[in-house]
Amino acid sequence: MKTITFNIPDTVELDKNEAAMLFASRLYEKGKLSLGQAAELAGISKRAFVELLGKYGVSVFNFPV
Repeated sequence: MKTITFNIPDTVELDKNEAAMLFASRLYEKGKLSLGQAAELAGISKRAFVELLGKYGVSVFNFPV
């Protein structure tokens, strides 16, 4: 697995878990990761990941536009 480091300004209120979820949900939405891979990247179960996707504006069904 690759390691990527981001420098985020102190003024942005973002913890490690939320950053991982944001990144994982976007990669899932773009079709770069499967549901299982995205959940693993976010550090949560598939079920929890699916439940949180709506909060991030991502459809579970991933239909093309």
